[in-house]
Amino acid sequence: MSTRPRLVPLAALLVLVACTAGGGSQGGGPGATSSKGGPPAVAIPHVAPRGAPTLQAAIAKLCVPPGQTSGTATGSGSLPPDVVAIAHQVERARGHTFTHLPPATAVSDQEMNRRLLKSFSSTYPRSVYDRRTVAWRTIGVIGPGDDLYRAYRAFATGQVVGYYDPETGELVYRSSGDLGFSERFTLAHELTHALDDQTFDLTRLDPLNAHCLDERAEGALGLVEGSAQYYAAVAIAEDPSINLSDLLQQLAQFASGDTPPPGVPPFVFNQELWPYTAGEAFVASLAAGGTTAVDHAFQHLPVSTEQIIDPSRYPSDRPQQVSIPDVAGDLGSGWGDLDAMTIGEQWLQDMLGLRDGVSPDAATGWGGGGYRAWTDGRNVVVVLRTSWDQPDQADTFAAALQAWVAGRNPAPAVVHTGSEVTAIFATTPQLVSSATQALGHAG
Repeated sequence: MSTRPRLVPLAALLVLVACTAGGGSQGGGPGATSSKGGPPAVAIPHVAPRGAPTLQAAIAKLCVPPGQTSGTATGSGSLPPDVVAIAHQVERARGHTFTHLPPATAVSDQEMNRRLLKSFSSTYPRSVYDRRTVAWRTIGVIGPGDDLYRAYRAFATGQVVGYYDPETGELVYRSSGDLGFSERFTLAHELTHALDDQTFDLTRLDPLNAHCLDERAEGALGLVEGSAQYYAAVAIAEDPSINLSDLLQQLAQFASGDTPPPGVPPFVFNQELWPYTAGEAFVASLAAGGTTAVDHAFQHLPVSTEQIIDPSRYPSDRPQQVSIPDVAGDLGSGWGDLDAMTIGEQWLQDMLGLRDGVSPDAATGWGGGGYRAWTDGRNVVVVLRTSWDQPDQADTFAAALQAWVAGRNPAPAVVHTGSEVTAIFATTPQLVSSATQALGHAG
């Protein structure tokens, strides 16, 4: 069940081209209190009794493919001379040539938000976001009053300054009527997407989202957004007054120093920002030897966020599948699958980073991971399981996870066995105990 909105799959973000900020909510567990008070806005969705036999089967069972766009471009099909000049800068930077220049449409802030909201509304039903909201609240990566549907909606309308749609081949960007630095960088970013699409076919990412292969999709997105970010900077740095190294450093500083807009939890904000920041560093490392290595990565997409974070892991270090059996029958009558997904090093880094004194570096050495959630419509159990390359790396993560859950009520269980670490989260202490016992019997 993928919840990353498909409406702006290849977007330029405001936080990366103009330093704008707002306030954000903090993550917390089921025992935390909402900053606004009152009960959570999202009810636990009803599920059919019993679950699928494995994590992978649960992902397939719960998967809801993203909605499709119209497939028709609405742009004029011609670019003004100053935008054509940017397109040629992108060609020189990227080392490829457009088969045709994409149609581009300059829109006002109001029109951009209208388009984004229209696309967002048709991407997923509300129930898809509600399922993951409940699971993430139970784990504690978002707060008890946070709502993923509202969060992604707020992020899209507040942070996106342009997007390129591989299905229509259209580029849309916010414009005040004057091509200042922000507009030029946005255009270079999206024109890089268009050029990569014409050269390598970026719709190849669609099946990853359609089959809810979250970790593989995030790894591929890191390459795609990283390419647009890096080569946009290279293109803009053709201006002799702009130093490429300084520009890349400024972009990184903008991203690391920004705060989430209202309604977007820090965990969601960091997840959405990650493909641009880590992806740019990944592409920069490949591009040090020329564009051939970057082209090879587009032909053989990264399969994990670990490969983006540590380029030495690409392409040989591939994720392992983790096994999370069905415990619905052990929990009682009426229990069934609520949510399931694969999670990688980036997801775990963002999780650990929510707590002061817990190092995100404890996620280094990730070998595979996922979580699975069940509910009876009233209570929730989530099992998060990870595998690690070396036993000492499993030790490090287990210790960090113990620190991360310290003080939670009800207290999650952390079980460390060899090179696997399992955490059990639930809405009551009895359910933590029951799920822990059931997992012990199932293995």
